[in-house]
Amino acid sequence: MTTHQPPPTSDGVPDARQRRTILVTVCIALMAVIASVSGLNVAQPDLAVAFDASQSTVLWMINLYTLALAALLLPLGALGDRLGRRPVLLTGLVVFALASAAAGLAPTTEVMLAARLLGGVGAAMIMPITLAVITSTFPEEERGRAIGVWTGVAGGGGVLGMLLSAALVDVVSWRWLFVLPVALVAVAVVMTLRSVPDSRERTGHSFDTVGALTSVVAVAGLIFVLQEGPERGWTAPATLLGLAAGLAAAAGFVAWELRRRDAALLDVRLFGDRGLSGGSLTLLVVFGVQAGIFVVLFPFFQAVLGWSGLLSTLALMPMAVLMMAASGFAPRLAARTGPRATTATGVALAGAGLALMAAVVSVEGGYLSVLPGMLAMGAGMGLSMTPSTEAITGALPRERQGVASALNDVTREFGTALGVALLGALLSSGYRAAIDTRLDGIPEGPADTAREGVANALDVADQAGPQAQALIRTAQESFVDGWQQAMWAGVAVMAVLLLHVLARGPRRRGPVQAGEQGTTAPVG
Repeated sequence: MTTHQPPPTSDGVPDARQRRTILVTVCIALMAVIASVSGLNVAQPDLAVAFDASQSTVLWMINLYTLALAALLLPLGALGDRLGRRPVLLTGLVVFALASAAAGLAPTTEVMLAARLLGGVGAAMIMPITLAVITSTFPEEERGRAIGVWTGVAGGGGVLGMLLSAALVDVVSWRWLFVLPVALVAVAVVMTLRSVPDSRERTGHSFDTVGALTSVVAVAGLIFVLQEGPERGWTAPATLLGLAAGLAAAAGFVAWELRRRDAALLDVRLFGDRGLSGGSLTLLVVFGVQAGIFVVLFPFFQAVLGWSGLLSTLALMPMAVLMMAASGFAPRLAARTGPRATTATGVALAGAGLALMAAVVSVEGGYLSVLPGMLAMGAGMGLSMTPSTEAITGALPRERQGVASALNDVTREFGTALGVALLGALLSSGYRAAIDTRLDGIPEGPADTAREGVANALDVADQAGPQAQALIRTAQESFVDGWQQAMWAGVAVMAVLLLHVLARGPRRRGPVQAGEQGTTAPVG
């Protein structure tokens, strides 16, 4: 098959028009991956009915994709550096499209689970390569702006994906959720064939197979614990086994990588670089808080305000839009004030948004009581994510950008899982503590069910007889109390992060030179 690929300029850098096309291409591919991370969340009841599945099985349909994606990011990002970023991106897009089509047509639970697993494999090929293409293609003076666009799609694309998914579920069927990623992939494939150049690492070292395998076990084990701990219990045998396997593999990975040194999958000594360590920590916390916010906001919109899933998702759009806009603006601000000041401003603004939501949220205040805090959070996250991503990718040489991008993505996935687990647990414990003191006069059966969560309380309210409205009000107020506990915990975490950024935040750096591991050579 003959493909058209515009030639680079004489200095090896694609011209401005081609760079714009490359940026659009990789963002379309990234959007397909991000939308599939969050899209199925809005269809949980429909999946349970369609497959006669338990809640645990439905959660596996959602989480298996994320688990495979996170576990395979590092090894597949490294393979992209070696085999060529363009062919790995194209392979990932094809695998992802086939998996999405299989999921949309799945007749059984087993087929759906297999399709989601395969989709995670394809996504793990796509996600790190999209950022690596940017960092290895764009000249230094334009790289920050391009990363800002990529970061905006990565941060806000999930909300847009949920909005479109909720609309499709309400209007058509949950099976149509997979039409969107297939369509995006089809466009991305055509544009990749026409515009994305190839580049790869030239090295005499063998692929770090041991490092790849131990990284897969480490990431899969730890993500499994964070996903399944709240469901199974933190002391359940499966949870403890996953924790032991993850920690043992992580320790083995570090020991092996220190031994391999220049031939390592990931040179762990680089975490001594303040840009890499600071950027990773910032992304871990910011994405954790973002994911935790969604855990809190959705039940507030649905159970407290009584909104539909579609309207609840639409309510998040101002936050997502401002996040994407701030991500695009961050490189210009960083050029004037420096990446540390920009990151610190973003972290402070996000923390202020959390404090604002904790202080003013109320049942009576409704959406307007949380909107200012959401907007501050969106702007703050956008400002902090872009310089943090640039700090991570800038810490590794150009020929290792697949690994750098994968590390950036793994950090995001860990942060998301950690935020959902911890802030979700704080919300639940705060709710139970608050409602326990307010159930006097409520019949024992409905009262016991109400302790499980605000949605459970609303579901059994009609069984409380004349106390039905009192039970609903009690559950909603207790949820707000739990909300405040989770938000103030988030404020404390953001305050600690702010101090860290001020002390050891990313600084301006010169262009990264090719390391001893090889040089990046254009292919084609």
